[in-house]
Amino acid sequence: MDKAKEALWTRSFVLDTLINFLVFLIYYLLIVIIAVVAKENLHATASQAGLAVGIYIIGTVVARLLAGRFISVLGCRKMLYLGLLIYLASTAMYFYTPNLAMLDSVRFLNGFAYGITSTATSTIVAAIIPMSRRGEGINYYGLSTSLAAAVGPFLGILMLHSLGYDFIIAFCVALIILCGIGSVIMKFNEPKLDIDSEEHKGIKISDYIEPRMNSISLVSILVGFAYSGVIGFMAAYTKDLNLILAGTFFFVVYAVVITITRPLLGIVFDMKGENFVLYPCFISLALGIFLLSIAHSTWLILLSAVFVGLGYGTFMSNGQAVTVKIVPVHRIGVATSTYFIALDMGLGFGPYILGAIKEVVGYTSMFHVTVVVALLAFVAYYLLYGRYVGTDKDLSLKARAEEEQIRNRKRNGQLA
Repeated sequence: MDKAKEALWTRSFVLDTLINFLVFLIYYLLIVIIAVVAKENLHATASQAGLAVGIYIIGTVVARLLAGRFISVLGCRKMLYLGLLIYLASTAMYFYTPNLAMLDSVRFLNGFAYGITSTATSTIVAAIIPMSRRGEGINYYGLSTSLAAAVGPFLGILMLHSLGYDFIIAFCVALIILCGIGSVIMKFNEPKLDIDSEEHKGIKISDYIEPRMNSISLVSILVGFAYSGVIGFMAAYTKDLNLILAGTFFFVVYAVVITITRPLLGIVFDMKGENFVLYPCFISLALGIFLLSIAHSTWLILLSAVFVGLGYGTFMSNGQAVTVKIVPVHRIGVATSTYFIALDMGLGFGPYILGAIKEVVGYTSMFHVTVVVALLAFVAYYLLYGRYVGTDKDLSLKARAEEEQIRNRKRNGQLA
């Protein structure tokens, strides 16, 4: 096989991965400080501060619903440029948020831009990575997302107390400008994501949501919901325990774990298949959250970070690897969008529900609820997807067969 065609670490792959890292870093950096800023600067109530955090996710979901379709029409490059332009403008608007209505509007627009941009980068990388190294490549790429999820909250809390809100916004604006420069110099062949045929004309739900993603989407919602309790309540929980420093370094340990394990797990995914990687990740996530729920010392919180990293960190990238595996190439844009919509729904709506539960039963029992949800994700994955891998009902086999049919129809002149 031509080694050049199998190269993974191309300039395009590296640039797209770095852009994705910075885009997600900004998201996670801001999400941990907005509630504090809303309360201290704008005198928001707890529910108003929660809305300022959560409305971002609503903007993201709206963008992802549209992005998958418009990537197929306009192409990845144009959508990436558009997303970064709106991301830059909306991030700069944080400098002027004199009231809660303005802050909420900026958060919605910023989330919308983030949704467009992250969907574009994820679609580009799925087209760049060689088929034979897809699991490995997406795990390396997913490392950028998971590292951002760890480094972002750490930097946000640190910078807010040492450098201030305005510096954070200026820093984020500078990072987006770097993303723009990277996107201009990034060269790649535009993936052909549209099929010009009668069955694809008109507007249908499948233009925005990939039906083949139903099983993985449900699992993603459950996993996102389970993890939302960690990211949403870590600061408050560890403050109650007088373990604030441990709560901060939770994300550092999380980052170290995924940095070490991610490349290996990508190779395992390609060699052994998704079940070999994903079944343990659900158990690890449940165990990590359980350890967090009973933690009364620094070492136990940091140990929980190890298992949460092996759980949620593993699912983020390998769930995406499954996503691009079970659909034909021309549906990757919509499928990627669908995957992140599901994950965002779990992450976005989880804190609202869990916050209400916490008010009734406290943090420990609230975390126990998310342990159950993580185990439900295991069951849902097995029933809806895992047990069919390698059988004649394997969705990836159907996707490859559909791609072959499309190629044959093109050769026969049935498609333009």
